[in-house]
Amino acid sequence: MTERMPRAVLVGVNTDTRPDRYEKSMKELRGLAEACGLEVVSTIVQNAQEITHRTYVGSGKVDYIRMDIEIFDADLVIFNESLTPMQVRNLEQDLDTEVLDRTGIILQIFSQRARTREARLQVESARLRYILPRLAGMHRELGRQGGGSGRLSNKGAGEQKIELDRRRIEHRIAQLDRELAQVDRERATQRRRREKSALPTVALVGYTNAGKSTLLNALLEKGGGEAAEEKKVLQKDMLFATLDTAVRRIQVPGSSPFLLADTVGFIGDLPHSLVKAFRSTLEEVCRADLLVELIDFSDPDYPHQIEVTRQTLQEIGAGEIPVLYAYNKCDLVLEKRREEEDARVVSFYRTPREIPFVKGDSIYLAAGKGIGLTALLDLIGQALTKGHRTMDLLLPYSEGGLLRELTEAGIIQEGPDYTGEGVRIRVLAGPRYMDVLAPFEI
Repeated sequence: MTERMPRAVLVGVNTDTRPDRYEKSMKELRGLAEACGLEVVSTIVQNAQEITHRTYVGSGKVDYIRMDIEIFDADLVIFNESLTPMQVRNLEQDLDTEVLDRTGIILQIFSQRARTREARLQVESARLRYILPRLAGMHRELGRQGGGSGRLSNKGAGEQKIELDRRRIEHRIAQLDRELAQVDRERATQRRRREKSALPTVALVGYTNAGKSTLLNALLEKGGGEAAEEKKVLQKDMLFATLDTAVRRIQVPGSSPFLLADTVGFIGDLPHSLVKAFRSTLEEVCRADLLVELIDFSDPDYPHQIEVTRQTLQEIGAGEIPVLYAYNKCDLVLEKRREEEDARVVSFYRTPREIPFVKGDSIYLAAGKGIGLTALLDLIGQALTKGHRTMDLLLPYSEGGLLRELTEAGIIQEGPDYTGEGVRIRVLAGPRYMDVLAPFEI
């Protein structure tokens, strides 16, 4: 017999958002619930000029939610907006059912998906910080004073259970902060090691489920070397399929190598606590030489995703890094609109063979089908070599270490030719190497 999936009722309160935009937000909430392994049995939206402070929704809607819980035998209620601890307590008391808000369901997903030690520590830290102000509601029945008095009584036995839990959580958060600081130092060491290789770093950023992991795997097939298959990451048509940052070397014949970092996806109203918790992971974005922002072009509301990504990049301090815009899943749009001959779609393809259209710092592609990858690599190469210049060098044989470094950096265009005077090479040098190589230029 198949085990019944937990059932959820979704609730939203639209106060000042366009109806179509709010409908999209509720659809996203459904995706979050399904990504958490829940079956959505009912969706309730209240249009109101202002929220009700006690329960966020009006008393009539509370009765309506309670009725749906009974009809569908629902196990929990998920609100699209962030709730205060008081509102959660009042709603759980009125509905006699567990209540989560948008932050809570995202934390549930993150808890399920965290794989590496760093991701697990980050998620636990964010979850405990989320729980801390909500302890009063979790222990309504445990608020009585414990007994005990006198010199031989256990220390703290007279405190409320909630205060004991608060101390434990605060102690655990402090412990997690220390462990994360150690992980951060280890990551910094790995980062310095990569920086010594002189390879530029390109970070994939964008809305969750835009196809970042799919693009990383597709580029690995083209330039990941013999072990490309082993280096692939999980790709799945699901919100927040992966949380862990993966950094892979990409070297395609005819182009310079670079490091490609796949990062956690963004989402509308991403809780600040989660952004803060994943600060070390997102630091890979802040230290990148170039960002490739992947956009789900098949989503009609893709401009909103671009704005969310822009705001998140500003928040983490990566707003000034150059960006290439990659509009992904164009094949889905083309299939959907082919009969209509929509100009917005057809203009992105020069021939019936559907070669992607590149304009300025934007490219339209279909990573899942391998369409547009070569054009994207060309754009990345152009962006990474902006400000570079060709230098003809004669390196003394005593500069073997420098020659090895230039080789690993993949910037040698011709050579090496070994002569009686030294080693002749031609390189495409960026600002980092120009001053170092100037004494050897011929």
